[in-house]
Amino acid sequence: MQRVDRELVEAVQPPQMDRQLHSAQVAIVGLGLMGGSLAGALRGKCRTVVGVARRAEIIETALAQELIDWGTTELAEGVRQADVVVLATPVRVVMSQLAELAPLLPHGCLLLDLGSTKAEIVAEMAKLPEHIQPIGGHPMCGKEVSGIEVAEPALYQGSTFILCPLPRTSDPALSLGRDLVEAVGAHALVLEAGRQDSLVATLSHLPYLLACALVGTADTLTSPDPAAWQIVAGGYRDTSRVAGSDVQMMLDILMTNQEEVVRSVEACQVQLGRLAELVQSGAEDELRATLSAIREERRRMYP
Repeated sequence: MQRVDRELVEAVQPPQMDRQLHSAQVAIVGLGLMGGSLAGALRGKCRTVVGVARRAEIIETALAQELIDWGTTELAEGVRQADVVVLATPVRVVMSQLAELAPLLPHGCLLLDLGSTKAEIVAEMAKLPEHIQPIGGHPMCGKEVSGIEVAEPALYQGSTFILCPLPRTSDPALSLGRDLVEAVGAHALVLEAGRQDSLVATLSHLPYLLACALVGTADTLTSPDPAAWQIVAGGYRDTSRVAGSDVQMMLDILMTNQEEVVRSVEACQVQLGRLAELVQSGAEDELRATLSAIREERRRMYP
């Protein structure tokens, strides 16, 4: 199956190029958790939402869940009349799709991605033909599960959505990107790509590795004891939650932000080492002061 319901939708909504979101055709390439949720959040707020996926059954599920207006398994078919194209695929897939999209996108089309790392993607976007308006994007939301089955239109509500425009990105294109972000209930934060990668390495990618390290440590130290899983409680469950994230997705993220991720891990190792030293030495007063300062910082961040 190449397309579903396209003729019906376009019969009543003829395509037109327009820089207003409400009259734009938005094509979302990749209908997993992020793409499917974005599609559902945009329906009714733009002229048409087109879904592009590799498998026909994903298109059928998206239609059944009323997340898209029509869909196709053919990339060229899905984007050929789009005013906005959103790449909701893994980071390294995004980078490979950019070259494929270059000859397919209409003049003035806004191209946005949802990848968690931005410097390498933005560098590839800079090579696109001048008639395309690219913006790197990173919504700061998600779940540890994946797939169209768990998509929910409210996923983006209240989240920060980072936008990384290129020097060539026009003001109208950035304005349209902001409109899309606001339409799904998020708020836009414009950052330079390298700055975003540095920040998310510590605030998003490091927590994933820490969760993995926690699960690995627990497996090593407690798995021989059958009582371990009878006493495990909410603290372990909550702290280890993101270790359940899709491994290939996380590999793409880590391998495209290596320097910043390693820098964050090494800084965390220093912190853990210092805490271990204070516990081992019995320096209770200093340990209390350190932990109290950390608690206050946590309370300041999340009052």
